[in-house]
Amino acid sequence: MPTLIKPSAAIRQNYTEIANLCKETGEPVFLTKNGEGDLVVMDIAAYDQREKQLELREKLVEIEELRRAGAQDIPAHTASANLRSLLKENSHV
Repeated sequence: MPTLIKPSAAIRQNYTEIANLCKETGEPVFLTKNGEGDLVVMDIAAYDQREKQLELREKLVEIEELRRAGAQDIPAHTASANLRSLLKENSHV
C-alpha cells in the first residue's frame, strides 16, 4: 500500500476524511507542513496493535539474548503453552 501523505491543513479541513482513511486502511497518514514531515495520524486500534507487536518483538529479542548468554532452554511444549497464554492475554486487551 502506498504511503498516505497529506498537508497538515487537511486535518483541520478534512478531519472526518482522514479519520476514515486511517480506520479503513489501518495505515498511518503522514501530515506535512511546508512540504516537510510534521505529524503521523493513525487509528487507535492500529496503534494498539503496533504497540503489542513492538512489545512482543522486545520480548523475543530479550529471550534470544538470554539464549545466547547460555540460559537453559525450556521444552517446546512449555514454550508453546507460555506463548498461548501470552496470546490469550493480549487478545483480551
